[in-house]
This record gives sequence, C-alpha cells and structure tokens, in this order.
Amino acid sequence: MLTAAGFQKIEATSFVSPKWVPQLGDAKEVMAKIRRDPAVSYPVLVPNMQGLTGALASGCGEVAVFAAASETFSRRNINCSVQESLKRFEKVAADAVAAGARVRGYVSCAVGCPYEGRIDPKAAADVAVALMEMGCYEVSMADTIGVGTPASMEAMLTATLSQLRPDKLAVHCHDTYGMAIANILTALRMGITVVDSSVAGLGGCPYARGATGNVATEDVLYLLDGYGIQHGINMDAVLRASEYISNALGRPNGSRVARALLARRADASDAAASKSSAASVVGPVKPAAVAA
Repeated sequence: MLTAAGFQKIEATSFVSPKWVPQLGDAKEVMAKIRRDPAVSYPVLVPNMQGLTGALASGCGEVAVFAAASETFSRRNINCSVQESLKRFEKVAADAVAAGARVRGYVSCAVGCPYEGRIDPKAAADVAVALMEMGCYEVSMADTIGVGTPASMEAMLTATLSQLRPDKLAVHCHDTYGMAIANILTALRMGITVVDSSVAGLGGCPYARGATGNVATEDVLYLLDGYGIQHGINMDAVLRASEYISNALGRPNGSRVARALLARRADASDAAASKSSAASVVGPVKPAAVAA
C-alpha cells in the first residue's frame, strides 16, 4: 500500500535480537513477503554484524545504523559507549558497502535524552560527522523521545550544518509533546529536505515512558501541501494505508490529519447514502393529470 502511494524509501523492519524486541522477530519473513518495486528502496535497521548478515541474506539493498548522542542512552540501549558503538558500526558499514548495499545513519537523542536531559548540540553534530565518515550517504538527526522544540532543533541543526551539507541530513521527529511539525518546519527552513515519518504515527521508544511514535506521515504531507511543496505522494493512498493499519492493530489513528480527513469522508459517504435512500423512498416523480 505504501509502495503504491509513491514513497521512494520505506524502512521495512529491523534485524534486531528477538530476545530484546520480540515484535521484530519476524524480520526475515517480512522481507520475504514484501512485494518489492525495483524503483523503491526497502532499508532495514541493523544493530550489529549479525543483523547485517540477516539483512543481506534477505536481499536488502540498504541498511541503517545508529549511534546515540547520549552516553547514558547508548549504554542503556546497546550496552556500550558512544565511541564503542561507532567503532562497532565501522565494520558493519564497511561490510555493507562491500556487499553493494547503501548505508544510512541515525543519531539517536539528538536534542534530548530520557536520562541526561538536554543534549549538547555539538555532541549530536560530532556523531553525525562520524557516521558520515564511515560511509553513510545520509544521516537522520532523531528526536527519539519527542522532547525537542524549534529552539533546540535549530541549535542542534546549526551545529551539525556547520560541518555537513543540508542535502546529507534528514530529521526524525517523535511527537510526544506535539512539537514534531513545528520542529520539521524549522528543519525545512534550514534547508533540510528529507523527513522521516510513520503512517498513523506508529512507533515509540521503549526506554522513555510516555514517548509517542514518529510524526505521522499524513500530518507532514498536510504541512507540505500547505506550502505548495511538491512531494509526489498520493494522500488518498496514504489514508487507506493509515486506516488499514489502525484497524488491524485495534488502536486509534495517531494522525490528526488522518482522523479529520477520514471523518470528513465518512460524513460525506453517510450523506450520499442518506440522499440515495431518500430518493428511493420517494421514487420517480410522475406528471399530474391535467383536466380538459
């Protein structure tokens, strides 16, 4: 459904240990069942060499690696320091490139951490540079727990853009405090043109209580449409996918835009059905007899 909507890149799954994230234990099966479009990339997240091996065996042409800007988050998440994680991913990136796969990077906790609070913008920028130097073609700066504001986003991007070009960066904003769209607008105004998003606002962070999912794709598209920015995505197709996944999971749709548009369509459908029903009851109008 997302492929049909016009997306050029769809992160499909993560080859992580099912012991730690059992929901992703079916990564191999997911990749085997995706109906792939040759023009679309379906990257997967890999935390280590074992994950890379699984990803390459599944036919992935692109993988994503990640490192945190927070020492505490790095140790809690992957049990090593930031520098140790970068060293670990050097081999992952090198082997991926050698196998013909592209590598994308993520900087987790780029503006805030559930353990350390505010993150120094320079720390986030330094991790982004390290990921780029190990072979990543693009680095996504992630507000993993959604605590960022336009001010903190601007500070982090200013530090990062002093070392990397805007066309090498993306943003990944969770919407815990309702600031994701404002933060994305800040990034757009600073020259960033790639935005990570999630249909129906799915996602979260297991290490931060109350953290919500990534910004809803539908909300981002509505923002872009408002500015007349071309994106090539079919909103109707996205809404169908959004409604489908929300119903399948039995959870409320996390996109404000999707909820509004789907409700409007339901109202229009009900009105049309009511009008059709009324016409059927009345039946065709017959001309009255005229007295001679």
